[in-house]
Amino acid sequence: MTYNVSFVGLGNMGYPMAGYISKAGHNVTVFNRTKSKAEKWIGEYKGKMANSPEEAAKESDYIFTCVGNDDDLREVTLGKNGIFKSIKKNAIYIDNTTASAKIARELYKESKSRGCGFLDAPVSGGQAGAEKGILTVMVGGDLEDFEKAKSIIDCFSQKIKLIGSAGNGQLAKMVNQICIAGVLGGLSEAINFGLNAGLKMENVMEVITHGAASSWQMVNRHKTMVDDQFDFGFAVDWMRKDLKIAFDEAKEKKSPLPVSKLIDGYYEEIQKMGGNKWDTSSLIRRYRKK
Repeated sequence: MTYNVSFVGLGNMGYPMAGYISKAGHNVTVFNRTKSKAEKWIGEYKGKMANSPEEAAKESDYIFTCVGNDDDLREVTLGKNGIFKSIKKNAIYIDNTTASAKIARELYKESKSRGCGFLDAPVSGGQAGAEKGILTVMVGGDLEDFEKAKSIIDCFSQKIKLIGSAGNGQLAKMVNQICIAGVLGGLSEAINFGLNAGLKMENVMEVITHGAASSWQMVNRHKTMVDDQFDFGFAVDWMRKDLKIAFDEAKEKKSPLPVSKLIDGYYEEIQKMGGNKWDTSSLIRRYRKK
């Protein structure tokens, strides 16, 4: 079945995600604050461009947002030209932003008051995963809305899971980012150790990626880390933003995150080295400063 779908936010993630929905045959309307990005998307995919989130959402059965943070979400949803100005009854709003669980619950409540569905659905897999259409999606919301929206989310994902009620998708993403921080901390130390010991790391990794130490980061990032290349996805600035969200939640829930806070401090050092836009595997630069 073909649906009217709007997608608000065409950043590194949203751009290809919206593209996959279009390629699946749905009628896609896009909006981006930087208009040239939306114009570029229209030149590459089948769809149309709106001049505001309100206009984009007007006739849509499903509305997606993928923006920067809580404040951006409030602007494109509750702002004077936000999607809630025009969202139709029984539409389902899916937010792919990595944001707080608090705003997810706020948007759920607002959606339900208007007779709409809402799912907080942050993604994992980075820019490469978005471009390949193989993202992992962690979803919070009602089962009925999830079942209706699943086929649309499937357009750009390889794994979707309903975690629980509204906000739980965002909480699951916090778990994800905490894990990544710890893994990259250990991987950076290990590669630096191996290089300093005179090991040929490609040979080492060929072996240990098949053992208990293996991880997605090890398999996909060890070579670029050794080669000092860090233009492969999720930026340090965004990782620190995500960790801040997790720290705020952890403080409220009284869950200590000492390792994550240590790694966050290391990422701050990377920023001071000018690595704001380097991908998160650039953590190794802390050990191998040039």
